[in-house]
Amino acid sequence: MIAHRKNIDARLIVFPLGLLATGVIFDVLYLFTGNADFTTASFWMITAGILGGLLAAIFGFVDWLAIPGGTRAKAIGLWHGIGNFVIVVLFAISWLLRRNLPGYAPNGLPFILELAGTVLALITGWLGGELVYRLRVAVDEGAHLDAPSSLSGKPAASGTRRTAR
Repeated sequence: MIAHRKNIDARLIVFPLGLLATGVIFDVLYLFTGNADFTTASFWMITAGILGGLLAAIFGFVDWLAIPGGTRAKAIGLWHGIGNFVIVVLFAISWLLRRNLPGYAPNGLPFILELAGTVLALITGWLGGELVYRLRVAVDEGAHLDAPSSLSGKPAASGTRRTAR
């Protein structure tokens, strides 16, 4: 089991993942309603998602370096990281293609790139879950059901220890 300092990358990833997914949802809403406000919101959600994804990648790479070589976790972590980088690239290309379009409305290719990035995110999300839940990467050594919040500054091992059945 590999415990990480504060596992910052796992906390950061929720922001770009949520922003990119919301961008796709807003584009789908635009396609159904024709309301251009959705494309503007989507464009800026994707902008923030790309920036957040690049920031999360830095911390994810540092965490990946801490995984011992020659392990299944190292290999899965590599695929997880490469996949997440490709997701950011797909959304970045979509963003570049639509930044000069009227109302940032996604025509065919930008939207297809977003959908491809979304499908790939489902796969890399599963790989991330495999790392945490199956291979116990980034799981605090003392983790249990009543562990104190990571923001408390207390070790996870403190408190009453109960486990899931």
